[in-house]
Amino acid sequence: MKIFLLGGTKDSINIIEFIKNNYDAHILTTTTTEYGAKLAQEGGSDDTIARPLLKDEIKEIIINENFDVLIDATHPFAAHITQTSASIAKELEIPFIRFERPTTNLENIDTSHIHYVNSFDEAGKLIGENFHQGNVLHFAGANTMEEILKYVPVERFYPRILKVESSIEKCKSLNVDPTHIIPMKGAASIEENLDLIEKYNAKVMITKESGDIGGVIEKIEAANEKNVAVIMIQRPKIDELNKNDIVSNLDELDIKLKNFF
Repeated sequence: MKIFLLGGTKDSINIIEFIKNNYDAHILTTTTTEYGAKLAQEGGSDDTIARPLLKDEIKEIIINENFDVLIDATHPFAAHITQTSASIAKELEIPFIRFERPTTNLENIDTSHIHYVNSFDEAGKLIGENFHQGNVLHFAGANTMEEILKYVPVERFYPRILKVESSIEKCKSLNVDPTHIIPMKGAASIEENLDLIEKYNAKVMITKESGDIGGVIEKIEAANEKNVAVIMIQRPKIDELNKNDIVSNLDELDIKLKNFF
């Protein structure tokens, strides 16, 4: 079984390990960064591609190398690549699986500090208009900083990012003070988030609704304890997705693969 895996998330590493342990499979994992590719290799991926791919490039690789299935395990907010992968699978008539981590269960969590928005532009406007005290912790990735900084003074802005060249360059281009950059290595614990809030005198925290694996609960709990506002960007809705193609855990993935093969 030859699997083309769109990765770059912790979910994708779990998928690689699961498939390699349970199937006779060759996996090619594509990520947008060298760091993501390194983690995929360590997880057991047979091959990796460490750069963004155009739609035609993905199609060409799938056709030329006779891949049997396309799995999209990209981030819930990578709407464009999910739209693209769904349309590729349809065009090529190849089995397609979208691995979508469940949304965060906030049933027993105090949500009084959360302000829900639908975009980063909306988040920036909300902060610019309503939150004028203290600093802003940005826990939503380097590629989303620009929209926030249209409305928030860079002097108040503290991004937690992967210290990879592309992210550092993005910070430089936006005049983010290097001393404001918080290096990221996986999801932070409640204690780590509390430390960051105190250290940087934060009154606002920006996060995506990225699921439990993205550390959302730990961010909310820390924010509640320190009376910090949480600006939460809700997941984009992707019309191209067929709900029958979506799985949300490894057991469901296993059933899909067994059905296909």
